[in-house]
Amino acid sequence: MGGRMWNTRETQRLQRLNKAAQLLGSDLTGKVLPHHRTVDLLNAVLQPFDRVCLEGNNQKQADFLAKALVQVDPAQVNNLHMLQSVLALPQHLDVFEQGIAKRLDFSFSGPQSARLAKLVSSGQLEVGAIHTYLELFGRYFIDLIPNVSLIAAHSADAQGNLYTGPNTEDTPAIVEATAFSGGIVIAQVNELVDTLPRIDVPADWVSFVVKAPKHHFIEPLFTRDPAQISEIQVLMAMMAIKGIYAPYQVQSLNHGIGFDTAAIELLLPTYGEELGLKGQICQHWALNPHPALIPAIEAGWVKSIHSFGSELGMENYIRARSDIFFTGPDGSMRSNRAFCQAAGHYACDLFIGSTLQIDLDGNSSTATLGRIAGFGGAPNMGSDARGRRHCSPAWLKAGEQARNGLGGARGTPRGQKLVVQMVETFREHMQPAFVETLDAWQLAEQAKMELPPIMIYGEDVTHILTEEGIANLLLCRTDEEREQAIRGVAGYTPVGLARDHRMVENLRDRGVIQRPSDLGIDPRQATRNLLAARSMRDLVRASDGLYSPPQRFRNW
Repeated sequence: MGGRMWNTRETQRLQRLNKAAQLLGSDLTGKVLPHHRTVDLLNAVLQPFDRVCLEGNNQKQADFLAKALVQVDPAQVNNLHMLQSVLALPQHLDVFEQGIAKRLDFSFSGPQSARLAKLVSSGQLEVGAIHTYLELFGRYFIDLIPNVSLIAAHSADAQGNLYTGPNTEDTPAIVEATAFSGGIVIAQVNELVDTLPRIDVPADWVSFVVKAPKHHFIEPLFTRDPAQISEIQVLMAMMAIKGIYAPYQVQSLNHGIGFDTAAIELLLPTYGEELGLKGQICQHWALNPHPALIPAIEAGWVKSIHSFGSELGMENYIRARSDIFFTGPDGSMRSNRAFCQAAGHYACDLFIGSTLQIDLDGNSSTATLGRIAGFGGAPNMGSDARGRRHCSPAWLKAGEQARNGLGGARGTPRGQKLVVQMVETFREHMQPAFVETLDAWQLAEQAKMELPPIMIYGEDVTHILTEEGIANLLLCRTDEEREQAIRGVAGYTPVGLARDHRMVENLRDRGVIQRPSDLGIDPRQATRNLLAARSMRDLVRASDGLYSPPQRFRNW
C-alpha cells in the first residue's frame, strides 16, 4: 500500500515538459515558442496511444496545430486516439492515413463525411463512438481524459493567459479536462499582446503558446442568404409558426442550421406579427448569432440569446445589442458550447431541425451509405430531458397530449419537450427523406458498430413537418397510427405512396395530421414577399449597418 505512486499523471506531465524544454532550448521563452518549432514540440510531448483532443468544432479550428500534427514522426508518434467535436479539415483525417492516429471519438464530420466512411471501411480508422457534444465533453472527464490538447484562442499575453474572443466554443471543456488531469495544453493564437481584453483561460492551465503564421480558420456556418429561401420553405415556416409555435406558446427554443429555420426567423416580424404572436412565442433562444434573426431582434421579438459559438460579421451587431447577447465588459460575446448544449437540452421547450432520413418509427439519421456525417448537438437538443422539473405551458401541453388516455404509471403527469423534424419530402438529387429502413442499419454492419447510428430516436420526436403538413406524433395511440401519420406527410416518396388513405383521413379528422388548409393557411400566400429580409443587403439594412457579411455573401 505504501509503495504505490499516486501522482503518476503529474510525474508524466513534468517529464513531457522537461523533454520539450531541453529540445526547444532558447527558442522557448516562458511558455511561448516560435511557430517553426511546433512540430518539434509535438514530437517531444506526444507518445504512442495518447488521447489527443484537437480543437475543431463547428466554426473555430486549431488549423495550424492540425497541420503540424500531420508532420510528426510516425516512428515516434503513432496509434493516437483522437478526440474531436468536428472533423472539418483534410488534416483531421490525414493523421489516420499516415499511421499517426488510429482511433477516433467524434460528434460531427460534415465536410469530411465521405472520406471518413472510406477510411472506416478500409480499416485505417476505428470509430469509438459517434457522440452528441455533451456526451463527448462528459467523457473528457470520465474515461476519455486527454493526455494532450491542441486548442485555438484569439490572443495570449507573455505569461500565457488566453483570450478566446467571441468564439470560445469548446475551449473551456477541453482545457479543464486536460489541465486538471496531468495533461499538456498547447494553444495556437492569432496574436501576442501586452494586455488582454479579458482572461478566458488562466496561464497556469496552459503549457505552451504558439503564435500561428495566420489567424485560425472560422467558418460562417450559420449564415443563410435569404435570397435562397424557397416558397416551399416559406410555406413550411408558416405551418411551424401557426401550427406548432402558437398553440404550444413556445417561448424558449433552439433552431438547427438551414434555410427552413431561417425562413421561420424571417417570418416572425411579418407573419408572426400578423397573427398577433409577439410576446407570446420565441423570446429566449439557445442559438448562434443567426443573421436571419436580426429583423426579429430589431422588431422586439427576442429577449435573450445564449450561443454555442459566434458568427463572422456579427461582431459589431452583438457589441451594440448587449441586452440580447452574453457579452463581457470588453463588448465581445462569450460563447460556450458545453453550457449552451446544456441550456438547449434542459432549458428549451422546443428543438426544430432537419435530417437526411426518417423511418416509419420516426427515427432519423444523418449517417447514410457512403457518408458518415455524425450528429453534432442534435441528440442533445432533439431529446426529451427526463431530468427536467421546471414547468412551462409548452412543456406541460406536450406532456398532457402524450399521456392523454394512458392509464397506470404511464399516466403519471409530466411534461415533454417538443422535438420537431422539419424536412422536405425529397432531398437533393431527388433522394427521398422518408425511408422504410434507415441506412444506419447497414452502416452499423459495415463499421461493426454495436448500435445503428441513429441521430434522434423516434420516441423523442413529437412532430414531423413537411410541405404536405404536420404530423403530431404526440396524439398517436398505437404504432399503426404513428406509422400512418408519418406516411401521411411523406408526400410522393415510396413511403408516402404506401399510406392507408382512409386511416390518414381519420387521423386528419382527429387533428393528428394537419394540412395547410386545416391551419387556415393558403399556400398561394406563401411567397417570398412575407420574408422580413429577402437578401443579404436587407439584413445589413435591418441591422442599421452593424452587420458586415463575409465577402462570399456579398453581391453588391
